[in-house]
Amino acid sequence: MSLDPNRDALAARDLLAAAAREAGEVARAYFRVGATTSAAVKTKPGGSPVTDADLAADALLKRRLGEAFPEAGWLSEETVDDAARLGRRALIVVDPIDGTRAFVDGDPRWAVSVALIFDGRPVAGVVHAPALEETYAAARGAGAALNGAPLKPPIRSDGAGYRVAGPKPLLNAMGARLGATMHIVPFVPSLAYRMCLAASGALDFAVAGANSNDWDIAAADLILEEAGGRLVEASGDRLRYNQARIQRHVLLGAPDALAPRLLEAFRAAAGA
Repeated sequence: MSLDPNRDALAARDLLAAAAREAGEVARAYFRVGATTSAAVKTKPGGSPVTDADLAADALLKRRLGEAFPEAGWLSEETVDDAARLGRRALIVVDPIDGTRAFVDGDPRWAVSVALIFDGRPVAGVVHAPALEETYAAARGAGAALNGAPLKPPIRSDGAGYRVAGPKPLLNAMGARLGATMHIVPFVPSLAYRMCLAASGALDFAVAGANSNDWDIAAADLILEEAGGRLVEASGDRLRYNQARIQRHVLLGAPDALAPRLLEAFRAAAGA
């Protein structure tokens, strides 16, 4: 399709969702709940794993989305980055399996993350968790949904403390600064899924340690925004995509209603 982001965000979201579900089924064929994957596993430079399922899902997404958005550049965890993308207004950003270690070990909290960027910001995004049967999706200006139900983070009082996910040292430092109790949930291996839990209200907020990449966060960024939240570094500014730098500093994903109070503590904790 020839992209007009103001007109076509919903259609783009639906195309991303269909491709993410198809890629999810490809990966799911190798997944074993509570057991090691049937896919061959290799180690990439830097020590992170990659499986045949990652590569098969990535190839499917590149084929499907390349056909759907021929004018867009491409950025994926499993594809060598091509600097030619920097000259494109549109960009597809993909993590075919976000949470590969979880996938390998039989933990269902992994996801297919796909976003369409236009002029530096996402206009459509999908985080699909096949083993959990959960699909988060958003289109710019049209809201965000979980399995078709609109997302609106619930209003809460600060008195009960915060239900949170992320690196414990950073969260505990925030709690000390806020004078609030941090109820830290067990580690959520997919960063995209972790941020979607903040978008849905299952978490009050979520943080990510340094060195996440754009493919981990681009789709969840829009889902958070369309659910009434934000994903930011310590500056508090919205993230920009399709830049030469794709690796991020520490990140905060939170509802807009909480963000001003949380940001001060987040900056202090990140600085520490």
